[in-house]
Amino acid sequence: MGTTWSAFAVRGFRVLWLAGLLSVAGDQLARVALSILVFQRTGSAALSAAAYALSMLPALVSGALLSWLADRYPRRRVMVACDGVRAVLVAVMAVPVVPLPLMAALLVLVQLAEAPFSAAQGAVLPELLGARYEAGQAVQQVTTQLCLVLGFAAAAFVVTGVGAHAALAIDAATFAVSALLIRAGLGRHPPSAEGEGESGATWWRRSWRRVAAGAVAVRRDRTLGTLVWLGWLALFTVVPEGLAVPFAHQVGAGGGWIGVLLAAEPAGAVAGALLLRRVARPVRVRALGVLAVGTSAPLVAFWGQPTLGAALALLFVSGLCSAYQVTAGATFVQLSPPRVRGRTLGFARTGMIAGQGLGIVAGGVLAQLVGPATAIAWAGTAGALVALAAAAAWARRRPDAVSAALPAEA
Repeated sequence: MGTTWSAFAVRGFRVLWLAGLLSVAGDQLARVALSILVFQRTGSAALSAAAYALSMLPALVSGALLSWLADRYPRRRVMVACDGVRAVLVAVMAVPVVPLPLMAALLVLVQLAEAPFSAAQGAVLPELLGARYEAGQAVQQVTTQLCLVLGFAAAAFVVTGVGAHAALAIDAATFAVSALLIRAGLGRHPPSAEGEGESGATWWRRSWRRVAAGAVAVRRDRTLGTLVWLGWLALFTVVPEGLAVPFAHQVGAGGGWIGVLLAAEPAGAVAGALLLRRVARPVRVRALGVLAVGTSAPLVAFWGQPTLGAALALLFVSGLCSAYQVTAGATFVQLSPPRVRGRTLGFARTGMIAGQGLGIVAGGVLAQLVGPATAIAWAGTAGALVALAAAAAWARRRPDAVSAALPAEA
């Protein structure tokens, strides 16, 4: 088994890692700020969840129309441009006089730039890391989740202390710094010859074909399709995140506990990722289905209307099992054909992000009708049932053979 931290020996990885952490930290401030702001003004769990979901739903459009840019233009240029656009838009959102409807529209535009950035980043990492790729994925998972833990835990206090608009200004600054880091510290990383030769005059006509190529590649390969299925299960387990504000209100917790609720699942994911890296890769690959079920199963206990302490424990266990996403994602990327890797990854990420957004919206509507705890319980029950089917499908893919087909770990 490779050393988890060996990816830091690669300079380009260090640049992308640091830039990513800055953006993640800023985004948590923005998400918590908007959720609290909407719930305070409306008192609606559905609208609060919808505001949170706005950071995810635009992927339905951006993934289809924009993720292919990672396979056409130099990938550093794509990432820098996306970060620059997001910095400007979030800076406008930070202006106090901007009304909520306009802030929501700007947030949609901000998220439209996420798909090409993520697709470009995902296509660059295998080139940078080679055999260290899964180690790099594990490092990103651990540190990103740790950043989420700290960011969520502090976000509610920061928003309360400096205000929602100041928190958005901080988010804008993180995008600007990320763009500068990538521009100065990462190589050009040109796209494939196929992408480089595409005529600019025809990109609107061909964009859907490019995304379809990624979807077709996934559909034709049952192993890739099952891995996508396992990844998209996150649409069920993200529901507690979108309902953190109304759930805290339901159990009578103060505003500071919102951040703790949001941090519980990422804290479990950090612990789970560290534990999984101590296990041989064939075992990790074989355990994907079991852990996928284990991610949703703790949420079923929300039928019992848990106290704040019990809810934190359940969310931590859910996050502990969710660390399987690192192995699932790394396996998917390494098995994807290199010439369409940006598109297959864009397709998979688009579906996951959009599914999470839809899951949060559905959870918010349900919470408005039956209460936040019961809505989380419904999500956990549905997720566990779907995960059982996905686990059975994964067992049929012969995980040991899949593991043997992967490049050797560094």
